[in-house]
Amino acid sequence: MLKIVLVEDDEKLCELLANYLRQQQFEVITVHDGLEAPDVIINHQPDLVVLDLMLPGMDGLSICRKIRGKVQSKIMILTASDDDIDHVAGLEVGGDDFVNKPIKPRVLLARIRMLLRRELNSAHPAQAGENESAPSDEQEHRYGSLTVNHRSRNCEMNGEVVSLTDSEFNLLWLLACHPDEVLTREFLVMETRGIKYDGLDRTIDNKIVTLRKKLGDNPSLPRKIITVRGKGYLFVPDRW
Repeated sequence: MLKIVLVEDDEKLCELLANYLRQQQFEVITVHDGLEAPDVIINHQPDLVVLDLMLPGMDGLSICRKIRGKVQSKIMILTASDDDIDHVAGLEVGGDDFVNKPIKPRVLLARIRMLLRRELNSAHPAQAGENESAPSDEQEHRYGSLTVNHRSRNCEMNGEVVSLTDSEFNLLWLLACHPDEVLTREFLVMETRGIKYDGLDRTIDNKIVTLRKKLGDNPSLPRKIITVRGKGYLFVPDRW
C-alpha cells in the first residue's frame, strides 16, 4: 500500500481528503501543524507528500527545503494562490506538482496517480523487463552539450549533472523526444499528468521556466526551449 503524508491545517478538509484517499487504498498520515511536518515526513518516508503552502508554524516552502535530500517522496503542493512566483518558488525547492484550491478530490486523485505512475509501474516486473530491452537510442538523447538518459533518469549539461525533480525530468524528456515539433499545453499536460488541460493551469509553464533556468536558457529571451504563442513549446535541438 502506497503511503501519503497529508499536511493541511484545515482539519475538516484534511479529514475529508484523507478519508477519500484511504477509500482508494492509500495509507494516509495527517499533520495539521507545519512545525511537526518535517519530522513526520522524514520518519515515515512516504511515497508522496501532499503539502499545503500556507501553514501555521512553518510554511510549505520551508518544509520542502528542510526535507530535501532526506526523503525520496514526490511532493504535491496545495495552494490557494495563482501567483506564478509562488509556483516557481515551489518547483525550485522540490515540488513536483500543484493543485489549486478549492480542491476537488477526484482531480487530486488523478494528479496523485499520475505522480506515482512510475512507482506503480515498477511494481510490475514485466514492464520493467520491457524497459530494459528497449533499444538504447530510445533511452538517451544528445543535443550538443545536453544529454538526457531515460534509463538512469540523468540529465547533464557540459558533462555536469543537472539536478531535476521527477516531473521536470519527465517534461524535459518529452520535449527532447519531439525536437523541432511544437507541443501544445494540452498534449504536455495529458502526457505528463494524465489529465485534460483546463485552459488555466500554469504548472507546465512554470516548469518550463524552471527548466530554462537550470539548463542555462535565458528565461527572458529563451533560445533552446521557446514559446510558440498561442500554441505551446518548441525544443530547438541545434541550440544546445
